[in-house]
Amino acid sequence: MKALLTLVVHSAASLLLLLAAALPAAAQPASTAPAATAAATFAGGCFWCVEADFDKLPGVLSTTSGYTGGTVANPSYEQVSAKRTGHAEVVRIVFDPSKISYDTLLSRFWRSIDPTTMDRQFCDSGSPYRTAIFTHDATQAAAAKASLAALEKSKPFKEPIVTTVEAAGAFYPAEDYHQDYYRKNPVRYAYYRASCGRDARLQQLWGAAK
Repeated sequence: MKALLTLVVHSAASLLLLLAAALPAAAQPASTAPAATAAATFAGGCFWCVEADFDKLPGVLSTTSGYTGGTVANPSYEQVSAKRTGHAEVVRIVFDPSKISYDTLLSRFWRSIDPTTMDRQFCDSGSPYRTAIFTHDATQAAAAKASLAALEKSKPFKEPIVTTVEAAGAFYPAEDYHQDYYRKNPVRYAYYRASCGRDARLQQLWGAAK
């Protein structure tokens, strides 16, 4: 009897192993490993507009308005806009490199700004509205400099390019009311963007948007 019981137990265990092996892949536990992401930081004038432009791109996972490039820790919008911190308005972009490349982000950045104006973007003037590419590693720095050099060589406009390439430093998120402003206040945002002349100037520089 004991031998028979042992045989039954072994047979049941073998059957369970065979069933588990035969299960389709969908029935197996899914991998929980997070997808690889990367960050890019661009100063392109009003961060409301930069957020709106980059959120449209497939592969961009999030955009955060903030401040970088200055000397004051945890600055307020009032401090930055008063030009007392050295910071620029920037947007920190988190993206999926398997879906969008850093080179594509660079191309979109150039066409979303006026790179010919010093400390100014459209109707906003002062050092917080300078244009810059803040790079996160040597690979990004090389890509940004190559992109700048290619643009200078192609000379799509007569004025010299004043946009800088700088190493990314401390990033300070802007106040909550600035985040996704174009979604929270679509009418005010649309009026600001149109009255500031952003799209009109971009079309003058780059032609019709692609």
